[in-house]
Amino acid sequence: MYQNIKTFIESGFFTKFITYLIILNGITMGLETSKDFMTSFGNFTNLFNQIVITIFTIEIILRIYVHKSSFFKDPWSLFDFTIVAISLVPLNPGFEILRVLRVLRLFRLITVVPQMRKIVSALISVIPGMLSVVALMVLFFYVFAIMATHLFAQTFPQWFGTLGESFYSLFQIMTLESWSMGIVRPIMDIHPYAWIFFVPFIFITTFVMINLVVAIIVDAMAILNAKEEENIISEVHINETHIHEEVKKLREEIVELKTMIKELNK
Repeated sequence: MYQNIKTFIESGFFTKFITYLIILNGITMGLETSKDFMTSFGNFTNLFNQIVITIFTIEIILRIYVHKSSFFKDPWSLFDFTIVAISLVPLNPGFEILRVLRVLRLFRLITVVPQMRKIVSALISVIPGMLSVVALMVLFFYVFAIMATHLFAQTFPQWFGTLGESFYSLFQIMTLESWSMGIVRPIMDIHPYAWIFFVPFIFITTFVMINLVVAIIVDAMAILNAKEEENIISEVHINETHIHEEVKKLREEIVELKTMIKELNK
């Protein structure tokens, strides 16, 4: 019984079934945002959601039965458990937000698709390095926001009237969204040399800092790929060793058989 359940939940068929079910549930969740669709098919959608939640709950129960305490030691399994638990909370008054949070069950695709899980693992692994870059970027933002508030608060209070507004305007400039025609050129009409302030800011935050973040993520992906290659190589070596041992045993058995045949012939 135990072995049959374990084989079933670890089979490729079951994994594909859960994957397709999550994708189909995501499509229905998107359709639920249409009032016309819900008016016509609301009952069927609610029934399908109940079926999906039931299947996910049974899946989690089976996985707990198979893996026991090790299930709760795996971060991905805990993630799945939390998502399903949120879906099981009744929608009583005061818990309406949980209806919105149920869309989080689509993130279960991350746990069932290895490549997605690999990318998320890489992003998590770079958090320490990212914190240093983020801290440095915040420092640059803070310095430039103070300078911008002092320089442009009187002439452009809608963008740089307060420190918070300066932060937001500089963030918009960093994303390069309407930074030139929308903000910098109007400022240059009154402050012709404002480009001396904005160009270094864009160069530092957009081209240097963002590329640092990308470099950290790419480096993390490279490290993960290297670890996977090492694991594959080690598995190949283990298999080769096992094969050599099997061949050695077979040779010994052949020698014993030859010896027995010779003795019988005598």
